[in-house]
Amino acid sequence: MDVILGTGIDLVENDRIRDVLSRWDAQFTARVFTAAECAYCESKAFPIQHFAARFAIKEAVAKALRTGIGPHMGWNEIEVERDASSGAPSVKLYGAAKQYADKIGVDRILISLSHTRNYAVAQAVVVGREKNAENLKS
Repeated sequence: MDVILGTGIDLVENDRIRDVLSRWDAQFTARVFTAAECAYCESKAFPIQHFAARFAIKEAVAKALRTGIGPHMGWNEIEVERDASSGAPSVKLYGAAKQYADKIGVDRILISLSHTRNYAVAQAVVVGREKNAENLKS
């Protein structure tokens, strides 16, 4: 039986991401975002909003998995993808994040994100197998 293993939410001020990008640009984007995420965001009329939303979803996913960004997962191991036909966002995990998610029995991660001129918000719900719920970090 599938159960909710965790939820996470994050709110980001777009100006914060704008400031970090103006100060660190390629160093920041290479550390936090995948090449595909950068290409997507940079193709938009207002890329800051999209970078902020992706930053928020990475934080929300890390919170939902109860690990935070660190030894169990790095920024680049959480990638936001978009469905080619519907445009709906989804998350793909790589490396240590994928290994950790498999270990705790994650079947899927449901996400939602939104942004305005000033803020980006994201929510993640981790769904998995009940028998593995005890493997979650406290």
